[in-house]
Amino acid sequence: MTALIIIGVIVLLVLWGIGIYNGIVKKRNNVDKEWRNVDVQLERRYALIPNLVETVKGYAKHESEVLQNITTYRSQAMNANSIAEKAEANNLLSSALSGLKIQLEAYPDLKANTTFLQLQEELASTENKISFSRQLYNQVVTDYNNKIQIFPNSIIAGMFKFTTKELFELSTSEARQAPKVSF
Repeated sequence: MTALIIIGVIVLLVLWGIGIYNGIVKKRNNVDKEWRNVDVQLERRYALIPNLVETVKGYAKHESEVLQNITTYRSQAMNANSIAEKAEANNLLSSALSGLKIQLEAYPDLKANTTFLQLQEELASTENKISFSRQLYNQVVTDYNNKIQIFPNSIIAGMFKFTTKELFELSTSEARQAPKVSF
């Protein structure tokens, strides 16, 4: 009788451990999926930027430094390997794009150009999607990190070497600053 109770307790503990393990795997997979969603929006942004830059070049010849910065930050973002590197490069890119939008107020002909307006609308839509995707990604990362750090889940997470994931956050002082307005 005692042996059956011990076997029953062991079976319950094993089932409990399997449940925790499966829950952590689901959370980790959700993090990976949401990162891919962020990455899709970032790729969309990278594809739009060269068209926007080329359109602006024709009107704003003396804004070459701003356009060069955008091109440089885009390249850095596309070549970033870690989430932290990608976040930092994309934050710099966002800041540069915001600065460009403000500087372009001085070009009424450009603001009336339908190609530019379409590109600007696409970029604004993409920026909104990136923002939403980042928020969702950070939420699922937080859920996952909580799942593996809360006792008793932390025991199972440690046994199977689950590690915390990085949040996609603003990491540079330049990205946190409002763009400078100059005409």
